[in-house]
Amino acid sequence: MYSKQPITGFKPDFLWGGATAANQIEGAWNIDGKGLTTAEVVQKATDRQNFSMNTVTKDSIQVAIDDPTDTLYPKRHGIDFYHHYKEDIALFAEMGFKAFRISIAWARIFPNGDDAQPNEIGLAFYDNVFAELKKYNIEPVVTLSHYEMPLALTLKYNGWASRETITAFNRYTETVFKRYQHQVKYWMTFNEINAATWGFTGTGAVDDTLSPNEQLQLRYQALHHQFVASSIAVKQCHELMPNAKIGSMLARMQSYPKTSNPVDVRQAQEDDELNLFFTDVQVRGEYPNYMNRYFNDHGIELEMAPDDLQLIKDYPVDYLSFSYYMSMVSSARPAGEKTAGNLILGEKNPYLESSDWGWQIDPVGLRITLKNLWERYGVPLFIVENGLGAIDKVEADGQIHDPYRIDYMRKHIAQMKEAVQDGVDLMGYTMWGPIDLISASTSEMSKRYGFIYVDQDDDGNGTLERSRKDSFYWFKNVIASNGEDL
Repeated sequence: MYSKQPITGFKPDFLWGGATAANQIEGAWNIDGKGLTTAEVVQKATDRQNFSMNTVTKDSIQVAIDDPTDTLYPKRHGIDFYHHYKEDIALFAEMGFKAFRISIAWARIFPNGDDAQPNEIGLAFYDNVFAELKKYNIEPVVTLSHYEMPLALTLKYNGWASRETITAFNRYTETVFKRYQHQVKYWMTFNEINAATWGFTGTGAVDDTLSPNEQLQLRYQALHHQFVASSIAVKQCHELMPNAKIGSMLARMQSYPKTSNPVDVRQAQEDDELNLFFTDVQVRGEYPNYMNRYFNDHGIELEMAPDDLQLIKDYPVDYLSFSYYMSMVSSARPAGEKTAGNLILGEKNPYLESSDWGWQIDPVGLRITLKNLWERYGVPLFIVENGLGAIDKVEADGQIHDPYRIDYMRKHIAQMKEAVQDGVDLMGYTMWGPIDLISASTSEMSKRYGFIYVDQDDDGNGTLERSRKDSFYWFKNVIASNGEDL
């Protein structure tokens, strides 16, 4: 729409804050009626360049079930947010948070996923968390499923591979919508829904004995079930809370062609399509035509109920949220040097710097991503994960100086502002990991993202004392100035 009035910055109600996941912060894995989750049977990695999230078999699950400790499974203890939430939320409030993204642990509400009745102690815990947030006028942004499905559903149904899991999930979503309808305005269904194509973490299904094409068949079938469950959740949410907003969430992988050779450009286009397929379904409300060829080429045949496609069409999401950590390089020829990324490996971009974990740092790519998503979908966008995992040092006087984190965020927020001035409708920014937490990909503690340091090592040793880093004070000032003072 034409306007003479330039956009100069972020809107007054911009949602500044931070993002976490229950399985990475809560702990309290085996108390107050909580059931075991898929996250809590994943062992920590022995090599930080090799992700352990999807390295799960039937045998390894049984070993985990038989192990009553958290030694090999750091997500079982997290950072004990379960008992420290008041202290942590007070620190977020001190920074001036407008929003705090958390997930509800499905297994804390329904320990087996499909129990006849919810666990009241689990429901009461989130009542208390939301009440604490309200005390400081912090909006909760709630993810309904964030890599922490009840393990019992894996054992009973092989997770999302079965249509039965839809019923279980939507009993859970209906329960929490009714319980928290007056406490939560912003919801999202599945965290990084495209993670289902990478295996167990996203699907809760064990598929290690299958061939590559059989794995693809199972994973895309699981995704279809998630699409249906997401649309049912949108329907439930809108009927119960007409003023609430519910979104999808994508792990955005912006792809650049390695060269101007048309075959590399086409490869980048294809990689982008395979990344945006999920939001095409959830935002546009239909399967895109380009996926038909991909399904045919890989022998994928989706089983659908008669009303599935109509349900997906009728109940798209209200907004699109996404994580952004880095970009990728695409080439149709044999790959060059690989580099790590958010759950995947991609080709190294010689123009970019890398983090301690090999993730390439591309602030301009965030502006490109925002513009591409806005032009493709035209719905409000929400950056719900962006941050730098790094090794922090505690000085002799207890201070933690993290100029590298400030530099990372300053550059990314500057590009966010450029995109907003370009006309992108951006709802907010909840950086990943406002407080140090257990890494999703490797289950390390030493990969620190936070503005707040937590005294705990990779083996779970430490006092759990919270301390402010230099970035804490920097981000406080960013929020106070609504992104003007970087």
